[in-house]
Amino acid sequence: MADDAKVLELVEIARTSGKIRKGANEATKAAEKGQAKLVVYAADVNPKEIVMHLPLLCKEKNIPCVSVAKKDDLGAAAGLAVGTAAVAVVNPGTAKGMLEDLAK
Repeated sequence: MADDAKVLELVEIARTSGKIRKGANEATKAAEKGQAKLVVYAADVNPKEIVMHLPLLCKEKNIPCVSVAKKDDLGAAAGLAVGTAAVAVVNPGTAKGMLEDLAK
């Protein structure tokens, strides 16, 4: 299990230097199209059905998928004033090295 702080930092760096998709629907679409390099979802999402499919979809598409504890933290890392259920990193930007470390 990856460290939440590291994952959130990666999302933040990818947001500023690369490209991310925010929200469960956008993350799902990015993963389905094979555009996502990493999918991060929040463990405290209610109902769980919103993000339940993501780990399976990512496994199928061979995309790293990690969870963080709080959707509020994920939302903040994604540059949102509210929490978000999931984020897909489409282009890690300068966080490429961090992403490679995480994928190991």
